[in-house]
Amino acid sequence: MSIEISRISKTFGKFTALRDVSLLVPDGELVALLGPSGSGKTTLLRIISGLEQADEGSGAIKFHGNDVGGSAVGERGVGFVFQHYALFKHMTVFENIAFGLRVRPRATRPTNAKIADRVRELLRLIQLEGLEKRYPTQLSGGQRQRIALARALAVEPRVLLLDEPFGALDAQVRQELRRWLRRLHDEIHVTSVFVTHDQEEALEVADRIVVMNQGRIEQQGTPDEVFHQPANAFVMNFLGQVNLFHGRVEEGKADFGNVALSPAANTGGTGGQKASLFVRPHDLDIRKTPEEGKPAMPATVRRVQSAGPVVRVELEDALGRSIQVHLPHERHRLLKPVPGEGVFLVVKDARMFVDDFSI
Repeated sequence: MSIEISRISKTFGKFTALRDVSLLVPDGELVALLGPSGSGKTTLLRIISGLEQADEGSGAIKFHGNDVGGSAVGERGVGFVFQHYALFKHMTVFENIAFGLRVRPRATRPTNAKIADRVRELLRLIQLEGLEKRYPTQLSGGQRQRIALARALAVEPRVLLLDEPFGALDAQVRQELRRWLRRLHDEIHVTSVFVTHDQEEALEVADRIVVMNQGRIEQQGTPDEVFHQPANAFVMNFLGQVNLFHGRVEEGKADFGNVALSPAANTGGTGGQKASLFVRPHDLDIRKTPEEGKPAMPATVRRVQSAGPVVRVELEDALGRSIQVHLPHERHRLLKPVPGEGVFLVVKDARMFVDDFSI
């Protein structure tokens, strides 16, 4: 079931939550709406579901080519999973999952036997067989979120919407559940849209990421595209940690203080335009001595943190700017940088933006 959103706007009083947003979600795709708080991602999700209505005179929302803008929530065939589970505390796991089927009109309501079969099928799908008689308070946070997902799937929705589904869970459970959600989606292939502000979550789970900011879509594409080919400075800065250097482009030369760039990094711009240079921590390398003929930037090691998958080195350049470098452990064992030591930084890759356009 494809979702097509055409020029949707939404205002709350004087606040504009969405500004002329258009988006196409192909059938069976898992799409992440990613952005900071207030970017409009949850408002867009609620408009897709029918929980909110777009501004009068705004564009259309279509499911598989059919306009659903005037349809009520219950008529859209949407399953919705909330951040805080929204399970019925007085109902067992079985009854929570069966709820959407039991409240159907009598003419379309399945028999008790078919409801029981559907619940057992979903319990196997979410890998929680044997827990049907428990109550929500007897479950862990991760188990409760799986039950909430099973309840949404019980009615066989055409579209599955998830609003920060793992936001209330601790880091380890969140990692386990997002891997599980990816495997589940690969099995059931229901068109899904989920909201998150967690970049790592979006990059790991989604087929495609839609980066939002101030009610607009800044960029959409595969995780590789938005991370490695950011459309503008906002996307570059939002997706992952970066070192940011401010400077100017003058007569085809880029000047960012003492940042040493190769000639290939210079631009053809003129007129003294303001520019920003973004360098991810893993795109910097540390050298004990500069290599002849290669640009390098002097810096002083301030802190070394070796716990974790990479070694995080904090440095300070001659202008007093703090710089973060991520080194593989093998490279760290070879260099052995220590606080107070003078070293040289080499820029392996960088992205430059002038007036918010990539150069």
